[in-house]
Amino acid sequence: MTVSTLITAGIDMGTQSVKVVILKEGKIISRNQAFSGFNPKETAEKALTDALENANVPRTTINHITATGSGVEMAPNSDSTISMMGADAKAGVYLIPSARTIIDVGAEEARGVKCDSKGRMLNFVVNERCAAGAGAFIEAMARALEVELDEMGPLSLKAERASPINASCVIFGESDVVSLIHRQESKPEIARAIFDAMADRVSSMVHRLGISPDVVLIGGVAKDVGFVASLNRTLGLEVLVPENPEYTGALGAALVANKRAGDTKN
Repeated sequence: MTVSTLITAGIDMGTQSVKVVILKEGKIISRNQAFSGFNPKETAEKALTDALENANVPRTTINHITATGSGVEMAPNSDSTISMMGADAKAGVYLIPSARTIIDVGAEEARGVKCDSKGRMLNFVVNERCAAGAGAFIEAMARALEVELDEMGPLSLKAERASPINASCVIFGESDVVSLIHRQESKPEIARAIFDAMADRVSSMVHRLGISPDVVLIGGVAKDVGFVASLNRTLGLEVLVPENPEYTGALGAALVANKRAGDTKN
């Protein structure tokens, strides 16, 4: 088998879900996602198996599997690992070649990565271990506001203004939301306040790193139009969001696997 026909897999062992990407000839042929649950290793094994079945690719043809994510040590049968920041940089530039700053906002953590034109990580910054700067903050605030999670973004876009809330902690933020409800602020304005507060926190984190355009937003929260709008306002620029941003970590791992397998073959 030549390098051009290498089949590789990337597994992202996230806190809430496991993502898998399969590459053939450096192109995505399959992706899959599953809730991590109580046994992330078993979940990852099934997610990988399902992704391979979807692509009609036998497990024995995989040349290399690279794992990443917060639970990387639980990844099944991986041949190598890559840091989450390294995977972000590699995939970010693969998806958007002009990317030089990657912002990754997932369920429990946000991070910023600076990279070069080859997708090599140059520097990174991670938010404090608090869900206030990540997707869990939106989930908690949606419960306080008594709206569905997927309604939050579109709802926020209807607001013309936003009242400030405390995004330093989920508990404080929820208390502020309750206060706004008691003041009979409208739900759209409260929803926008939630996204603006979260965007402020993420923006402060990224400014510590330094912003070099183009700026690319990835991770599951990148699919939320409310957060994207707030982050654009806060940063004063338009962030670029690739297709399927939640799979970026797994894609980066698969790309690294492709490089490592190719180096072994040569």
